[in-house]
Amino acid sequence: MIKTSKFLSTIALSILTSFTFAQANMEPVNDKPNPYQIYTGYLKMPTGREWGATSSIDIDPDGKSIWVGERCGSDSIRPAFPVRGCAESDAPVVLKFNSDGDLVRSFGGGIFAVPHGFHVDMDGNVWVTDAPFTLPPGVEGKGHIVVKFSPEGDRLLTLGTAGETGEDESHFNMPSDVHVAPNGDIFVADGHGGDSNARIVKFDSEGNFIRTWGSAGTDPGQFNAPHGLAMDSQGRLFVADRGNNRIQIFDQDGNFLEQWHQFSRNSGIYIDANDVLYAVDSESNERRGRGEWKRGIRVGSARTGEVDYFIPDPFDANNGPYRTSSGGEGVVADKDGIIYSAEVGPRSVKRYVRFE
Repeated sequence: MIKTSKFLSTIALSILTSFTFAQANMEPVNDKPNPYQIYTGYLKMPTGREWGATSSIDIDPDGKSIWVGERCGSDSIRPAFPVRGCAESDAPVVLKFNSDGDLVRSFGGGIFAVPHGFHVDMDGNVWVTDAPFTLPPGVEGKGHIVVKFSPEGDRLLTLGTAGETGEDESHFNMPSDVHVAPNGDIFVADGHGGDSNARIVKFDSEGNFIRTWGSAGTDPGQFNAPHGLAMDSQGRLFVADRGNNRIQIFDQDGNFLEQWHQFSRNSGIYIDANDVLYAVDSESNERRGRGEWKRGIRVGSARTGEVDYFIPDPFDANNGPYRTSSGGEGVVADKDGIIYSAEVGPRSVKRYVRFE
């Protein structure tokens, strides 16, 4: 029995390795139809305020209102960029727009440096992650946290330790995204900052630590910048493992189930109630060795992994001002299938409506 078990395990590992290799070297998925019309400027900012970078977007439980986490008219904070993000601003970060694109609520000023990940749970609570690369001199007490707000903007819960990085259950290192399961369990994608904290961290609904899984690497269950989270109707957790150009799928205990490369190098993913998967690639280009994969939004099935549609990025990935990041980093769809894409480089939120 022991020899048989070892033999079967070897076969299973061989099959998984072969499948992984085939997936990683698959032909680019660029030729799917695009039945969507793009609209710019649908979400209207208040007079005197312009869009900053945003990777944070989600849909309200009403299925139509849009929530956005906006970076105070600026961009990320990086050592090579002379920009401040929200680190020295009290401007509201969390913005709610109704289905007509009008701003109806805002809050969360003075708390974050770089709002990054975003989730609106089934009760309408708003979750925001704060992921700065660095902070301006003199700025303390911001960054590396996950904050839960009520729909009205009351601060209900904070995970992590503001202004501190670490690898234990009370610290993050640039948490990229957050997702809340129907039972209230909280999942945080941690480790935008590099090899440190390439992991998923799970908490219960009260913020008590349950478990963590993952490490830096390319094998199944390892990560390189886990950047986005989503959950399908079966309760499977989808992780946009951006640096590894794949989506990894786990059960809620962290057991690896599958990995998909056909949706490309995803910054953001979203799964609707019908298990339609929306996955946005904002980074593929020649410089990253992915010149054959076009940037854009791929729409398909979270059940089968099939890609049905492809919306090309309107910008040139290899030339012009948006070579680092263009198109969306965050993506969501309302109950009618209208797609909203949150953009870091172009500092915009685009709206995509099907015309067939």
